Amino acid sequence: MKALFLTNEYPPTIYGGAGVHVEYLSRELARLMEVEVRCFGNQNFADGQLAARGFGLSTEAYTNPSKLNSVFGALQRCLDFNTTNIDADVVHCHTWYSHFGGILAKLNYGIPLVVTVHSLEPLRPWKREQLGGGYDFTCWLEKTALEMADAVVAVSEGTRQDVAELFNVDPAKMHIIYNGIDPEEYQPVAAHGVLDRFGIDPAKPYALFLGRITRQKGIIHLVNAIKHLDPSFQVVLCAGAPDTPEIAEEMRAAVTAAQQKREGVIWINEMLDNKAKIELYSHAGVFVCPSIYEPFGIINLEAMACGRAVVASAVGGIREVVQHGVTGYLVPLEQMSSSPFEPINPEAFSCDLAARINEVMADPAKQAAFGEAGRRRAVEVFSWGAIAKQTRALYETLVSAPKPSA
Repeated sequence: MKALFLTNEYPPTIYGGAGVHVEYLSRELARLMEVEVRCFGNQNFADGQLAARGFGLSTEAYTNPSKLNSVFGALQRCLDFNTTNIDADVVHCHTWYSHFGGILAKLNYGIPLVVTVHSLEPLRPWKREQLGGGYDFTCWLEKTALEMADAVVAVSEGTRQDVAELFNVDPAKMHIIYNGIDPEEYQPVAAHGVLDRFGIDPAKPYALFLGRITRQKGIIHLVNAIKHLDPSFQVVLCAGAPDTPEIAEEMRAAVTAAQQKREGVIWINEMLDNKAKIELYSHAGVFVCPSIYEPFGIINLEAMACGRAVVASAVGGIREVVQHGVTGYLVPLEQMSSSPFEPINPEAFSCDLAARINEVMADPAKQAAFGEAGRRRAVEVFSWGAIAKQTRALYETLVSAPKPSA
């Protein structure tokens, strides 16, 4: 049996949780079966049962509005995914960028289509800032792919519920398979060269955020919480890859204002590799995840595997990863029911975040207890090896199922 992964992100180009998922799942799955990855980029390698090929793109001839480049570019690559012969038994798509390719493969090559839901377009209305009218298309594309898929994989129970509410998907075709972690890679380290490089005082505790600059991650709410944080510790914001120039400028202005009022606010305006991330996690007093929408929240799992306490918003799949009062704290987030999904009272949310961060940072014993429990939970519950076995078992049910008569 052979699986074909279609994805936007794949090493060395990874900027979000979906890319992390694809990287590790494809690697572990290749221990069990043949896996081919087709992705955006110029990758080209083969290692045992795992092969990956990137597909490039030139937009020089495009005369459409620039916000639509990523939409039309994704469709072009999805065509290229399919005009290169497919010999897999199942096609597995990750994020809307690859859905058109999966639809083409299912219909033209007659193989089962699996879609993993890493996020849902209707729950990310701020994407209109990035895509313009293309956002309406991505919503339609996602709906079409999910409703015609042979299996839909949700990365959490919360995500499964969202799919059930938003789309007409047969419950029998829906499956929950969590994201995972490699506990051998993600574990505490003593090195602090990355801290030195970015001017972080290793002798002074710090609270850490790590993620993209996007509405979804709630980074602005954390920056607005800084004025309520105890000045005795540093605040490290490792945040890059802004969705739009507008949110990049909003972030710049908010961080500048915070830095003018308080010392020890350090902004790392770039996306770091895994080794550097692990070092930042390892020395943090607390990891903070203020997301307003999060199907799973793999960054919390990374921090827990590195033995860190977590303070995170109580949304989506985060509630299935972080155990309140055991591995950290969950901060309630009452959201507006209309678009865009924002806190009803942003200032109250920022204050609540700050209160929990201050509580953990003031208590080293609590940091240690939460960190130990988090590491234990990451190792015992969220192993990529187990997740690969669940995924392969799902494929087997699809490949062995009788095909409908013409």
